[in-house]
Amino acid sequence: MNNNINIKHMRLKGLVVKELLQIWRDPSSLAIAFVLPVVLLLLFGYGVSLDAKHVPLGWVIEKSTPETSSFSAAFARSEYFQNSYYADMNAAKRAMQLRKINAIIRLREDFSRELFKQNSPAIQVIIDGVDANTARLISGYVQGAWSEWLTHLAEVRGIELARPVITEHRIWYNSAVLSKDFLVPGLIAVIMTLIGALLTAMVMAREWERGTLEAMIATPVTMGEVLLGKLIPYYLLGMGGMLLSIVMAVFLFDVPLRGSFWILMLTGTLFLLVALGMGLLISIVAKNQFVAGQIAIIVTFLPAFILSGFIFDIGSMPAVVQGFTYLISARYFVAILQTVFLTGNIWAVILLNAAALLLMALLFFKMALKKAPKRLE
Repeated sequence: MNNNINIKHMRLKGLVVKELLQIWRDPSSLAIAFVLPVVLLLLFGYGVSLDAKHVPLGWVIEKSTPETSSFSAAFARSEYFQNSYYADMNAAKRAMQLRKINAIIRLREDFSRELFKQNSPAIQVIIDGVDANTARLISGYVQGAWSEWLTHLAEVRGIELARPVITEHRIWYNSAVLSKDFLVPGLIAVIMTLIGALLTAMVMAREWERGTLEAMIATPVTMGEVLLGKLIPYYLLGMGGMLLSIVMAVFLFDVPLRGSFWILMLTGTLFLLVALGMGLLISIVAKNQFVAGQIAIIVTFLPAFILSGFIFDIGSMPAVVQGFTYLISARYFVAILQTVFLTGNIWAVILLNAAALLLMALLFFKMALKKAPKRLE
């Protein structure tokens, strides 16, 4: 009994060493595991932003008064806008048509006189709606700035301003309202998908192409041992890539890590096992490295990028697409990442999504073992 266990252990060790040597001889695997995360994090962390800052704003002030100067100055002090001033509406509209400005704020000649009168439109705001996200930001900021400025002016003048509703904005979890704090944790799921699926999508196909799989089938090595021998090295590479991604997120991009680091690593293990299982299954079925790589990108990377909630809100998708997202493993890991990074250890979220990942990992490995060749054809 013990002798059999030792023999199996030696066989597995030999397979792992063989795969590690193959990885060392092929630098592309190391590049995917360690260079790819750095490139993607730098690209998305610095190059991709959903924050609308320094938005060009056009002003048409028909009559300059202390009140108009005070109100426009409230925008000049904001990092979200850059003020430009125009002599009349025609000039401002031409600037908007030429995409030089994204919105026009018009202060009429009677602005100061009609300021505190009810049902009097003191300002006119025209927003370019081509970019809906920027348009919503401009609209919300203008309304908020107008309300706060009007309240402050009324207090200075000792006037009671009748407002039926007073709004107080408080943003939870991502209080800095920085898109990188939202994007970078979700990007880790995309990176792990690429590392796990792309690397393992090639391994069995490579054995098919080189004819070495037939030689392994002819040996006493079981197919379970072959798959495990390929899984262990790429698991170590994948976890190394994840650790590098977490370090960059926290120390380079200053993304807060409010939850447990070990919970991230544990759930990352579950997600990586899903990605590795998918890659192995694709590699076994495809039997060709090029075809396996293309399938891996289409089946794993694109759904993880588009349908995981990494960038696009799942709740805004059509009902049919929302239902389909439950088949995407990255959806569950993105939820865990964003929760642990920005909120903390919310067990109701972590346990439910971790259970889904565990179930998917078992399913993919069972399918891979079932599809793996047992004999020469």
